[in-house]
Amino acid sequence: MKKAALLYEGKAKKMYATDDEQVVWAEYIDQATALNGAKKVAIAHKGTLNNQISGHIFNYLKTQGIESAFIQQMSETEQIMKKVQIIPLETVVRNLASGHFETKFNVAHLMKFKQPIVEFYYKSDALDDPFINDAQIVALDIATPAQIAELKQKALTVNTALKQFFADIDITLVDFKLEFGLDFEGNILLADEISPDTARLIDQKTGKSLDKDVFRKGLGDLRPGYEEVLKRIEDKERAINVLG
Repeated sequence: MKKAALLYEGKAKKMYATDDEQVVWAEYIDQATALNGAKKVAIAHKGTLNNQISGHIFNYLKTQGIESAFIQQMSETEQIMKKVQIIPLETVVRNLASGHFETKFNVAHLMKFKQPIVEFYYKSDALDDPFINDAQIVALDIATPAQIAELKQKALTVNTALKQFFADIDITLVDFKLEFGLDFEGNILLADEISPDTARLIDQKTGKSLDKDVFRKGLGDLRPGYEEVLKRIEDKERAINVLG
């Protein structure tokens, strides 16, 4: 597999074509952004951390029967993925109140919901990624009602798997964002990344954030939290391999 021309550069990754038209090459970059890119800082080794964490998570999800565009890691900062047409929706799953939900409805921080909440946001930096409901998604021809139902079902399935995955390493999964895309056959696949950039993760013992909220809120260096997440994931995998 060979990396070819740069397709585009996003906030956290550069995407390249490959010598296989159905595969793209993702290179994670050492950059943190917030407020749709209004806040942007270079952070050494962040790309390595996110690439590795995301790779571990996608591999775990595959063992749970959840298919994604992820194929394999190619280096510390790079991975290859199936080429998909990204559906321009951010699918957010919330287990506890935080972020926009907390401020919009003025509820207690980390209030537990009776059941997970699935929300959609229209992917548009120019519009500041506005909330969008099912009827609006259909009206804008972004997805069909059947596809919307499938996105919700897949998001909740991922949530069930990830809650257990993180609970096993003493981390609470507060909420997270997913992206999905259509492959060449029109199948909906989980895409992009799953990392502390896209999920709120809290240490169950200390209550400390282990995610990008540290950067958003100006609480210090985000790397120690990301490093701790990766360490716990790798320790868990080593223990499983020893027992296996």
